[in-house]
Amino acid sequence: MSSAISLPAVVPAKNFSPWRELYAAALFETDKNRVPARIAEAEKAIVARARELFSAGSDTIEEDQALDDALYGLRALQSCLEVNTLAA
Repeated sequence: MSSAISLPAVVPAKNFSPWRELYAAALFETDKNRVPARIAEAEKAIVARARELFSAGSDTIEEDQALDDALYGLRALQSCLEVNTLAA
């Protein structure tokens, strides 16, 4: 049984930031010691992109939703790390 993780869709932007790549890097990091740093990097990039979109004031609902979904995914990953740390 194979389960695929799909990355959120993104509306192309003039000043596209690398939040999607950082998000994927956090999700697929195999070194447990590096995951927290990857999560922090991705969160920072996602928040920066959300601020860019807010400042632009244009209709970016699809990317806004993708950013929200990505933050939710990173927080879920962070919760899993915390549970594993407590269980160890």
